[in-house]
Amino acid sequence: MTKMLNTLDLSDVAMVDPRSLALAMQHMIDTGRGLAMLRGLTREELREVDAALGDALGPEPMQRLIVLIRFRCLIEVFRARRLSDLFLRTGFNLIAPAVEIAARMRLNADRGFNPVKFERALVELMARIAAGQRFAAETGLGLAA
Repeated sequence: MTKMLNTLDLSDVAMVDPRSLALAMQHMIDTGRGLAMLRGLTREELREVDAALGDALGPEPMQRLIVLIRFRCLIEVFRARRLSDLFLRTGFNLIAPAVEIAARMRLNADRGFNPVKFERALVELMARIAAGQRFAAETGLGLAA
């Protein structure tokens, strides 16, 4: 009998369910550190997020590691001035779309997310969300996009 190895390709990190990645961000918000996207993460904070993910995601270490890598890269991409400025202009309404993008965008863990591509995808998603909200308000349907 052979044992299957779980290997992680850091040059092309697997996509995750946005809800799993949202758990990490929600932990930061719940502990009063929602501005981590602007100031970054300490190693201690990353360990706390890891522990919170372990509690929420269960005993699947590979999934937890992938979510943690994507979360770290999400926080790091906001070091780019264009994204930190966008965050300051938009506020916390930017977090959920950013998590959605970070969960699905291609990621090389050594290089992180491409800030220009990330910003473009984020602005596009936020525009679609806003258009859906305007449509719902204009038609009175009360449905979100």
